Amino acid sequence: MDTTLTAPRAEALRDRYRSRLPERLQELTGPVEGDVDLPLHIVWSGRTSYSLDRPKSRMTLYRTVLAEGLREDLVTLLHHRLLAEQWPVLRRLISPYIREVWEDAFPELLRCAPADTTAA
Repeated sequence: MDTTLTAPRAEALRDRYRSRLPERLQELTGPVEGDVDLPLHIVWSGRTSYSLDRPKSRMTLYRTVLAEGLREDLVTLLHHRLLAEQWPVLRRLISPYIREVWEDAFPELLRCAPADTTAA
């Protein structure tokens, strides 16, 4: 693969995700239980409602919000404790660009991930 063609796109994606980050994980103060309905600018087709009480549903919600949410969506829809608890699995399900940006900004997420999850 010619990395000269993909490098600018990769950096643009990293910049996009970096610009949405909160300053601290503790700013993520979204709900920890119940149902969450995502706005159309995050999910424009298909499923829009997710249950935080069901692990698979919660994981899908977090994947979607990390990929498509704006900064204010991250802060109001995600919760720092749930993100950290899910990170060992979630980090394998999201884009490598999202994973790199979040782990660079918040090294404490890496402490949540067991050593065997680094190879995905």
